[in-house]
Amino acid sequence: MTASALPAVLPDYVSTLERGLIMNREALFCDGTQDYVIPAEPKANEKVILRFRTAHNDVEEVHLLVGNRSYSMWRTRSAGEFDFYEIDWKLGEEPLRYSFEIKKGEQICYFNRCGVSDHREDYYAFVIVPGFSTPEWAKGAVMYQIFVDRFYNGDPTNDVEDREYLYIGAPAAKIQDWDQLPAPMDIRNFYGGDLQGVMDKLDYLQDLGVEVIYFNPLFVSPSNHKYDIQDYDYIDPHYGRIVEDGGEPLPEGAQDNIHAGKYQKRTGDIRNLEASNELFARLVEEMHRRGMRVILDGVFNHCGSFNKWMDRERIYEPQPDYPKGAYVSADSPYRKYFHFHDGRDEAWPYNASYDGWWGHDTLPKLAYEDSLELEQYIMDIGKKWVSPPYNVDGWRLDVAADLGCSNEYNHMFWKRFRKEVKEANPDALILAEHYGDPVDWLQGDEWDSVMNYDAFMEPLTWFLTGMEKHSDERRTDLWGNSDNFVGAMRHFMASMLTPSLQVAMNELSNHDHSRFLTRTNHIVGRIDSKGSKAAEEGVNKAVMREAVVVQMTWVGAPTIYYGDEAGLCGFTDPDSRRTFPWGQEDLELLEFHKEMIRIHKEEKPLRKGSVKMLCAGQNLLAYGRFQGEEQIVVVVNNSKELREVVVPVWLAGVPKKGRMKRLIYSYEQGYTTDYDEYIVEHGEIVLNMGRHSAIVLKPLPAAVD
Repeated sequence: MTASALPAVLPDYVSTLERGLIMNREALFCDGTQDYVIPAEPKANEKVILRFRTAHNDVEEVHLLVGNRSYSMWRTRSAGEFDFYEIDWKLGEEPLRYSFEIKKGEQICYFNRCGVSDHREDYYAFVIVPGFSTPEWAKGAVMYQIFVDRFYNGDPTNDVEDREYLYIGAPAAKIQDWDQLPAPMDIRNFYGGDLQGVMDKLDYLQDLGVEVIYFNPLFVSPSNHKYDIQDYDYIDPHYGRIVEDGGEPLPEGAQDNIHAGKYQKRTGDIRNLEASNELFARLVEEMHRRGMRVILDGVFNHCGSFNKWMDRERIYEPQPDYPKGAYVSADSPYRKYFHFHDGRDEAWPYNASYDGWWGHDTLPKLAYEDSLELEQYIMDIGKKWVSPPYNVDGWRLDVAADLGCSNEYNHMFWKRFRKEVKEANPDALILAEHYGDPVDWLQGDEWDSVMNYDAFMEPLTWFLTGMEKHSDERRTDLWGNSDNFVGAMRHFMASMLTPSLQVAMNELSNHDHSRFLTRTNHIVGRIDSKGSKAAEEGVNKAVMREAVVVQMTWVGAPTIYYGDEAGLCGFTDPDSRRTFPWGQEDLELLEFHKEMIRIHKEEKPLRKGSVKMLCAGQNLLAYGRFQGEEQIVVVVNNSKELREVVVPVWLAGVPKKGRMKRLIYSYEQGYTTDYDEYIVEHGEIVLNMGRHSAIVLKPLPAAVD
């Protein structure tokens, strides 16, 4: 906030600030990006330049604080309204934690990752980890998540057939109507989406602007979500290729057997497995040819009860080529892969119990501490898929903080996993699903980053809709609450190293939560209580567009959940896993996504630039993204009222006098990319913002006399 924008109730403060008696705290800035740490991702023992920004001729001293010592920084240059202070620093091999002390007369303040403070707060110190970097291709990359069964059916010959097998006591079902909504118990219903379908839609994805595809699990599994993996070495033939379709229908009397007959022939035949892997390799090759990347879902905390290691459903037991599963025999070579609870008596294996993830017996938890062989196998899987001939570009790690029976082992495992995968493919991304503070895993030697719930999805959802991400709760006190949004963003972003923030997966929706468009209707509930149609009632596409504007202009990798761009609605899982509405897309919303993706990709500050809040209020956010000499300003009015907004754009480096052009403006009735200009006077811009609106602005070059 500038002096002229301060409230009139503070005339003495305004007067003294204008006379230069009070330090301009709003101008103080550093964020650890490439403009403030040079080089941005230094190696061990390398010399770096650390930089800090103040208002021009405003402060007397800037000090770098490291441990118990203070080091003077020197003003090296001035640009526009700012001075820049620098210090050369020789890194060692250990992380460098630092903050800043700024003095003007008797005034002293401190600056850390959360901004200005009256006290030194080491918890929020900036951190540089020598040698830690994240893949350049992933920084700010436009990602797209595909739940394969619901995306597109490109090969009907590989579809799961009606009653092909039993799963959790009932037969699998082939859904004939692509537009049929998911049932409350949806896990054994298949719509036929497959990898050929993705291949067929690559032109669509490329036209949308997608740079990375993140696939939900692809490996052999009898469920439609495939988080209960049966075989980590092969792509499921129902997603891949069926070249041999032998076997008989489910035999009479096999109702107690989850897998039988045709399923085992189709998913167990090595020809089908190899053909499916070959198809996947061709898909990745084609995506790479188009300049696109691929991330696989790594489900390593647990497997499926039908995995050959467990074989609870006894599908491998009669086959002579397979050793006995841990459920079948106490002498199984896989016995130590799981933790069993009951005694080893003559009743074995009946009534045997074992650890399941969250108590689910179909998801037996893997007991890594008891088996070096199991640990090595998963390490080999991690390397296999990022290496030729598959050449995948990274892993998304399912419930990664749950792996192992202790935090000590968990950290040891992920340190080794990172080392093994990065040696196989140094440019691979390692990104984890995690709820809560990820700081312990983001120290530069385990995960690269996370699915960004705490520092993106949740704060933005509360601010724009007042809804919890499952649509399970409504909080009017958080709806439009900019203090909560800014506080949450600052706190949780401070938990991540800068290279981690730049590749964090910023989603509005995904397979585990309600669709963002549904959250805009403020209906609390799920399909079992409200029904599927309620998810589509009263939605507000203008609020959805606000969310997309923030998603495409915030720090990180904007990640679209398939169908969000086409207007899909849905309560939480399974309703959020509806089929893509091919031929019924919301074309206006689709084109809006294309425009925002284009802006994201064309404007340099939106990839790796700094972010700074410019002003905030009830239902109002304004922030700047800037890098080098380029700036972008974003303003969001989430209220139901027209409002005049004064934004101090100079804090983002925009010249104090000049003009800005509009790149896009979204409002209640739609959006426009028509050209328009706005005057910057005294470093401020005045905007008339419509109801539920958002605007993206860029400075025009200064006129040459």
